[in-house]
Amino acid sequence: MREERVGIVGVGAYLPERILTNYDLEKMVDTTDDWIITRTGIRERRIASDREAASDLGAKAAEEALKNAGLTPAEIELLICATITPDMLFPSTACFIQRKIKAKDAVCFDISAACTGYIYALNIAEQFLKNNTYKNALVIGTEKLSAITDWKDRSTCVLFGDGAGASVLRKVKNGGIISSYLASDGEQVDLLKIPAGGSRMPASFYTLKERLHFLKMEGTELFKHAVKLMAEAAEKALNRAGLSCKDVTYLIPHQANIRILQAVAKKIGLPMEKIYLNIEKYGNMSSASTAVALYETVKFKKIKKGDIIVLVAFGSGLTWGATVIEW
Repeated sequence: MREERVGIVGVGAYLPERILTNYDLEKMVDTTDDWIITRTGIRERRIASDREAASDLGAKAAEEALKNAGLTPAEIELLICATITPDMLFPSTACFIQRKIKAKDAVCFDISAACTGYIYALNIAEQFLKNNTYKNALVIGTEKLSAITDWKDRSTCVLFGDGAGASVLRKVKNGGIISSYLASDGEQVDLLKIPAGGSRMPASFYTLKERLHFLKMEGTELFKHAVKLMAEAAEKALNRAGLSCKDVTYLIPHQANIRILQAVAKKIGLPMEKIYLNIEKYGNMSSASTAVALYETVKFKKIKKGDIIVLVAFGSGLTWGATVIEW
């Protein structure tokens, strides 16, 4: 008899209405549409309004996921929010979302694993459901990266966008999560960070003047790590599942950079038509990227029952990981 698995039974997403194109960015910093597309694959990204915080985006994605799962907010017992752009340092963005969607009986908390956050959160939720602590879980990746982007830094401002994706998890009779692989390397914490605003460097006149409350990135070093570690994560998760790349219907990656994704595909031997891409429309949405990409594969009927999909991501920390799912 097959071991009971935890599966995704509903997905949702929310993308803000405002679209910021590369041509818009040409008017803001010294860059061009051609330069951005060639180096990143991004044509446009979504930007949340001043009235929208990460919890607002996440709540809307959560409501759609619940509707698709056929569950009410009151039935959710566990709510995990992955974000690096919380509404505030505390309380958790998960608690703000709980209030917005009225999931009154849910245990709520945030996790911070940057772009790998959604995959980390899936794995945490899976453990609670497998050991029967809870029956229904809601996992959300939500980011308002426009709030931490330095719009004067042409090397980073072209990369990021805002959005949210959500998934409802519970035990399933067919399909479900087969295996996962997670990893971190704290030796590389300085490659992508926001230097100020925490207990190490509280806000001051100096930190504001030096623009230290915006994200700083060592792009070249990150690129090298990303290709190697995303490929490693996918391969190790597949090995744990007793599968190979030949079994994969779709690899659904964090949408960091088209050149990174092309290099990962080549490294693991997957044709690009098996890599789901939406980076052209949304840019890098950190923890929301993989969640939104999964949502779109379902919405656009790219995957069907029995398909093998691999979620894979890499982010600040460094963190990286992959999850193999039979749909």
